[in-house]
Amino acid sequence: MKITALTHLTSESVSHNPAIQKKVMLKAGELPHLTNFSQAKFAPGQVAAAHAHGDMCEVFFVSQGSGLIRVNGTDYPIESGTCIAIEPGEVHEVVNNSSQDLILTYFGLKVASI
Repeated sequence: MKITALTHLTSESVSHNPAIQKKVMLKAGELPHLTNFSQAKFAPGQVAAAHAHGDMCEVFFVSQGSGLIRVNGTDYPIESGTCIAIEPGEVHEVVNNSSQDLILTYFGLKVASI
């Protein structure tokens, strides 16, 4: 068992945009197949640049705020309570196009490489 509190974690940079800060609650190797379980805070205007993962899927949950997620070139609006599952190989980008913070809670699961 492991218990983690966001209030006790230090912030670190998101790999796709170092200006975006995240707190990692579970790291790779702490549970089978899990690559991470984290929460990221996007300030207004911040973007996690388009990228894809060949060896993992990602699940995003909008904890607070709104914005958009661009998947394979198509924009999808997201708001508090929205859950998005990204398959391996899908090119995705998260954009906070609102005037409030966008908080995403997310995790990745390792899969066989495509």
